[in-house]
Amino acid sequence: MRTSKRTREELLFNSAEWHGVTESQKAKMVADIGAKSDNQILNTSTEDLARYYAKAFDIGVPDLDHENITVDQQEVQIDVSHDSMRFIRDRSQPFHVSGTAIEVEVPFEGDAEVFKVQPPTYTMNPPRGCVTRRHLTFVVSGTKLTADKVSSEIQDRLAAVEKYLDWLREGAGPFNQSLFSIAKDQIEARKAKLLADRNLVAGLGFKVRKREDAKNTYSAPNVRRKVAVRQPTPSTKPFKPEPVLEEKEYQHILGVLNNMVHVMEQSPAAFSKMDEESLRTHFLVQLNGHYEGNATGETFNFDGKTDVLIKADGKNIFIGECKFWRGEKAHGETIDQLLGYVSWRDTKTAILVFNRNKDFSGMLPKVKDSTTSHPNCKRLIEQLSETSWRYLFSQPDDSNREMIITVQVYNVPEHIEPRIRAL
Repeated sequence: MRTSKRTREELLFNSAEWHGVTESQKAKMVADIGAKSDNQILNTSTEDLARYYAKAFDIGVPDLDHENITVDQQEVQIDVSHDSMRFIRDRSQPFHVSGTAIEVEVPFEGDAEVFKVQPPTYTMNPPRGCVTRRHLTFVVSGTKLTADKVSSEIQDRLAAVEKYLDWLREGAGPFNQSLFSIAKDQIEARKAKLLADRNLVAGLGFKVRKREDAKNTYSAPNVRRKVAVRQPTPSTKPFKPEPVLEEKEYQHILGVLNNMVHVMEQSPAAFSKMDEESLRTHFLVQLNGHYEGNATGETFNFDGKTDVLIKADGKNIFIGECKFWRGEKAHGETIDQLLGYVSWRDTKTAILVFNRNKDFSGMLPKVKDSTTSHPNCKRLIEQLSETSWRYLFSQPDDSNREMIITVQVYNVPEHIEPRIRAL
């Protein structure tokens, strides 16, 4: 069978080498990030912008739509001068006979340019065809075609194309997955450079000061920390840098709370008669032992009240909520409540979930799933342990304002629960 001249077929997957294509894609993405204006970079969520770039520069390997293949037939003149089965005196001259050409048109979804790319794995005899924006076309032709012969060759041609597409997918999968982190690193580096160029500092700094008389109550470390806020230099440009809580201090605060909960778990009798306010006071005593009286409970913040609030120079740097588990719906309401408390300056928060039910292992996936499914949850950043997760959330009034919520779950004796405020 031979190809007619109706569709001009060319070698597919043969024009661009895989490594060169992927390096070019990354270079174009990095260049585009570098070309963004200062305010576009600074005023846009890193997470959202990185996700956009990862999608914009991924390699979308086409998917053939086998269900909607169409065929067309026409009579053509076929050169049989090189057919060894025919007696032709002068094979140097064309010799045409009437034949039939079946044009096969295959719709596809994806980037048509990918049909030009040679995958990491390939053969020396790539398939042929003609590619337009949404269709792959090839022709089956011959002088004595039968339905079985045509069907068999169509399937062979499609199988050859699918093999190359599968090879491309094997390379495109890891490459596409890497784009998000590459874009995120580039955006964060660009933001850091822009802030450095303006001589601004985007984070809070904390100086650690030893306190000789510090007690080791409730296994708390014997270091007393002084909050030292370094305010960013005001800028006349639209972007206004905002102070954030340094990661090491965030982890330190969570550690203090975690130590206190372990004491509750190990010594239930000491807390069984305490009411909600008394129990919260124990958390605040430990935090104030580290942050010089800056931790308060039931302090008004934005448009609500929260269980634990830490301030530095009048700015809220940490907000925490303590709740007993009452199911997924109530947990979602707790998140809503926390989001209602925060102002745009609050970037790191925590929810401490106490469980008094017997099925502790059964409620853990419910906590995780109900947090992940919240409409303001952008993604699960990391599972810190079997009972602790770290999430990235957007603030309710601005998706570019982001906050970290760490959810920590604890099992406590049942007789303590009535003393703590339920949802």
